[in-house]
Amino acid sequence: MSSRSGGRDARQKLRNDRSVTFLPTLDRGIPYMDLLCQEDLLRLHDQSMQILEEIGIEFRDDEAIEYWREAGADITGQRVRIDRNLLLELVAKAPEAFTVHARNPAKTVSLGGRKTIFTPAYGSPNVLDLEGKRRNATIADFVNFAKLAYQSPAMHMTGGVLCEPMDIAVPKRHLHMNYSLIRYSDKPFMGAVTSRERAEDTISMTKIVFGEEFLQNNTVIISLANCNSPLVWDATMLDAVKVYAANNQAMILAPFVLGGASTPASTIGAVAQLNAEALAGVAFAQLVRPGAPCIYGQWLATVSMKSGAPMAGTPEICHMNMLVGQLARHYKLPWRCSGSNTSSKLVDAQAGYEAARNMYGALIAGANFVLSSTGYLEAALTQSYSKFMLDAEQMVMFYKLGRGLVLSELDETM
Repeated sequence: MSSRSGGRDARQKLRNDRSVTFLPTLDRGIPYMDLLCQEDLLRLHDQSMQILEEIGIEFRDDEAIEYWREAGADITGQRVRIDRNLLLELVAKAPEAFTVHARNPAKTVSLGGRKTIFTPAYGSPNVLDLEGKRRNATIADFVNFAKLAYQSPAMHMTGGVLCEPMDIAVPKRHLHMNYSLIRYSDKPFMGAVTSRERAEDTISMTKIVFGEEFLQNNTVIISLANCNSPLVWDATMLDAVKVYAANNQAMILAPFVLGGASTPASTIGAVAQLNAEALAGVAFAQLVRPGAPCIYGQWLATVSMKSGAPMAGTPEICHMNMLVGQLARHYKLPWRCSGSNTSSKLVDAQAGYEAARNMYGALIAGANFVLSSTGYLEAALTQSYSKFMLDAEQMVMFYKLGRGLVLSELDETM
């Protein structure tokens, strides 16, 4: 009796004391999938340079215009035309790789080069709960997703806007989200970008955690600024870039691309445009603070030519990710894309195959920062509890796929 009791007690203790084994930054062990030869890559690059030199890009912010004027760009109102030599000189100041420090040093991550990190979905105003009900997200949901991201072995960051807590007033919402990300996880997190003041609040809260001197000398936050395709950087996003770059914190400069709607319908034409937009954002961050860490990137969806609805998991998205990855390596920049995306409203077969196809394309393309790895439904309108858990399990498998073979195993078989 005592032996059986001891065994049962031991198993119960093991269940209660079970710890999560967190996966470190993925050090890529598989080849990249490059679609273009060097000659064709340079042709694509040249098309982007022509867009910036001849058409230009709007910076709808007077302070940003002055930055560009002092740098020597051609200014007409809010339209900035950037000589390719000036642009590439600025882009070259951004680091090829950098480290993002966590509150717990064991959760510190690196990205760039062959290193990749995974992060949950971002920005959904709705959740699909465990009863199958789609409803507005709350701060309780946000806290739940922060805890889930913390406990997920392959999530390297807790994330940012895991969902929009609609029960918190907008002027104070970012404070509750930042607090939850800091309190319920010791992984790195993402900062608020919806106004200059909210970005400054994020910096102030982060100084409480890390100290001002550490913050100025190390990167602890990655934040997301979206370009309004086609060819517009607005004042809200530029204010966030100014705050974070000035404080040595990383920015993702990412065009929000609806292929065929906000870009040409052509895959190669869409990439030429988003490349121009992203590079202009990276260059601007370097005007604010030379050497500020930047992530070149994009949010991609294609648009149905029949209905106008965003679509995920299409071949064109995989092609675009491969092209963007090849361009990012050409410019020696870390790059971001989105992972387990789907336009499905439910956790069904469509959600599964679209998310898997999208994530596989991101992995073989060599993305360094994969946003929306877990929970994403309905083209970013909904964060799902069930899909979060399914995706989190899948990301462990994608991690193993990306790690490649362990050749030392050959020695053990001899």
